[in-house]
Amino acid sequence: MNQEKEQEKRQMMGKQSICFAVAPFLLSAGSIAGKKESEGPLGKLFDVTGQDDLFGAKTWEEAESNMQKEACVLAMGKAKVEPQDVRFLYGGDLLRQGIATSIGVEALQIPMFGLFGACSTSGEALALAAMSVAADYADLSLAVTSSHFGSAEKEFRFPLGYANQRPPSAQWTVTASGAFLVGTKKSHVRITGVTIGKIVDYGLKDSQNMGACMAPAARDTIIQNLSDFKRKPDYYDRIVTGDLGYVGRDILIDLLNERGYDIASRHMDCGMTIFDQKSQDTHAGGSGCGCAAVTLAAYILPKIQKGEWKRVLFVPTGALMSTVSFNEGASVPGIAHAIVLEHV
Repeated sequence: MNQEKEQEKRQMMGKQSICFAVAPFLLSAGSIAGKKESEGPLGKLFDVTGQDDLFGAKTWEEAESNMQKEACVLAMGKAKVEPQDVRFLYGGDLLRQGIATSIGVEALQIPMFGLFGACSTSGEALALAAMSVAADYADLSLAVTSSHFGSAEKEFRFPLGYANQRPPSAQWTVTASGAFLVGTKKSHVRITGVTIGKIVDYGLKDSQNMGACMAPAARDTIIQNLSDFKRKPDYYDRIVTGDLGYVGRDILIDLLNERGYDIASRHMDCGMTIFDQKSQDTHAGGSGCGCAAVTLAAYILPKIQKGEWKRVLFVPTGALMSTVSFNEGASVPGIAHAIVLEHV
């Protein structure tokens, strides 16, 4: 009898997943996006958009920090919460040592965990925020991520003034920040489980084809989620990847088909959704920590809140590279984390 009770309390599922015994709620979200993003298909859905991508700052890096702070303030304001009410903040970005986050949220004075999961960071942050609330370590936790086209290009590729040509497989770093407040108070969106991804490396070295580098990790995490929870793809109304783009999406579908999983009819990719590929000349689509975060905040969550989508598997993907690893000729491994979001 005691063993049965202990099993009921057990929240670990399969090899890599957690099913929350008392699932936390996603209470609110804040979304801030740049000029190019405001001109895309989701432009009217963002809380705030900028017209010069500097957001009142003097540098791209300072602008990204400002976005993070304001996204957090928006999320807290919607829930009528003050910074001192928030127990922990989980945040990250693409820049060296996570400076966009540490400088951006400093003024909020919330105990912070700085994270790096490349473009999967929104999933990592949401998973940890949900775990802290579900474990009764916090009543309220914030998850926030950001990226900026100008700061990312300068760090990972070329200064904007260089005017280099982008190959068709390249993706456009999204200028945006998304913040999410997770807590115990009831809302219409619940985080019922998470699947934490592993690093998956197929040996690809082309940093201009991140979709191909990340697709194997997305495949691995999606299959693990379905296996751990003993579900089929049709359990979810949508399986949403972070930013595989057009190239990575096709690879993911093929890789899953090889393993007997067909998700094509219910798959959505944030990198394909945030821009209009033809009119905005973004090649393979969008990318960056802000891509999945702001698409979730502005587009996906409202659909779950209204009950249009009852169950969504949100799978942000990241290409784990740096300027050091690239210059040393290392491959670009990928990682993906899955968040189970359900309408209540």
